Amino acid sequence: MDTEITVADARESNRYEARDAAGNLMGFVDYRLTGPAIAFLHAETLPEYRGRGVAGRIAVKSLDDAREAGLRVKPLCPYYQDFLAEHTEYADLVDEKR
Repeated sequence: MDTEITVADARESNRYEARDAAGNLMGFVDYRLTGPAIAFLHAETLPEYRGRGVAGRIAVKSLDDAREAGLRVKPLCPYYQDFLAEHTEYADLVDEKR
């Protein structure tokens, strides 16, 4: 049985969080907003939730939100750098002046 994963922008903490149906934190990515750009700083999936696609779900939600808000993306986190290299549909968001 797959665990339900909900991803939301926890603006007060400057991070996106993934939670299961019971509200348990599964993973997160810290970010920094600077003008027209969002820098993704550090992504982490808690050990007990690894291998379930949590980080990917966080990346998709955060990048879709960045696109909707018209933000440029600065992938400072190695996970986001790798994700963006594999998911070229988000290439237009990347701020090349990192």
